[in-house]
Amino acid sequence: MSAETSGMAGLFGGKGAFGPHRNLLLQAESPLPASGEPRAAHKIPPGQNMGETLPLVTPKVEKHDYEPSERGMPEKYEKPKARMLIYWGCGETIGKGQPKVIDTAKMNPADFGKAFSGRTPTHQVPPSPHKGWTYGEWPNEEDKTDIPKDSSLVGGQLVNGNYLPDIKFSLDRKRDFMAPVEFSQIQATQTGAMKVEWQPVPTAIGYFASSMGYNQETGESIFWSSSEVPEMGFALQNFLTPGDASRFIKEKVVMDPSRTACTVPPIYKEVQGAMLQFIAYGEELNLVYPPRPKIRNNRGTRSGRSRCVLSRPE
Repeated sequence: MSAETSGMAGLFGGKGAFGPHRNLLLQAESPLPASGEPRAAHKIPPGQNMGETLPLVTPKVEKHDYEPSERGMPEKYEKPKARMLIYWGCGETIGKGQPKVIDTAKMNPADFGKAFSGRTPTHQVPPSPHKGWTYGEWPNEEDKTDIPKDSSLVGGQLVNGNYLPDIKFSLDRKRDFMAPVEFSQIQATQTGAMKVEWQPVPTAIGYFASSMGYNQETGESIFWSSSEVPEMGFALQNFLTPGDASRFIKEKVVMDPSRTACTVPPIYKEVQGAMLQFIAYGEELNLVYPPRPKIRNNRGTRSGRSRCVLSRPE
């Protein structure tokens, strides 16, 4: 299960352009063959306000004729030209050693790749269609029901089907849909910086912000992140494990959940518009059902563990 609350707002606007919206992705896979056509369902708690169950549908695989693609470099290939300015850190002034300049006209492909490299979160491998396994998902072609604004995941859950054993578990409020990020202030300062303040998200375990804009006069793209150290953060605007969130907080990349404000330095004064991305990371739950018996041997005690990823945000 992957749950998030999402929305959109302009950096130099304030109120949200749309949202908040609650999104939910349910995925199940099993090495067991289905008895007949694959069928599975996820029984949900009453507070979710979406009926009794959500169907987990196995996608239909469509065959396509193979058409080989033409390979090779175009005859008149021109190296792309771009100049990018990279900034980081919250504050009224631009930090020392900034900006970091990326100029494709002066860089080879290897240097260009290194310039865009950043911290890599733990790779997550959710269920997916693959050979030899049966897979089901929601939403799907049969059911794409919108999630009500007052929907809650708290309570008992049951997943079953003709290729799955019964999977029974319960979710608490820490793994419920997260509250939306609400900006209490987005206001320009006298220096041309942009002060961003937000209401605390009760179940957040960390925050990260990034922005981008384009200077039409100079042809430069401008990137910024809230990290206190150089970090573009392209890979951080997505789910993070609690372990990654804690590690990146210690590395001064992710903001501590106690933070409620960050000032974007005056880097967009000559730019007509910029876009802000903001994410609040949430908890996850790892469980196994039914509980496996502990195995005792001369190496100690161990137990198996499957994973259910929950409550991620904005």
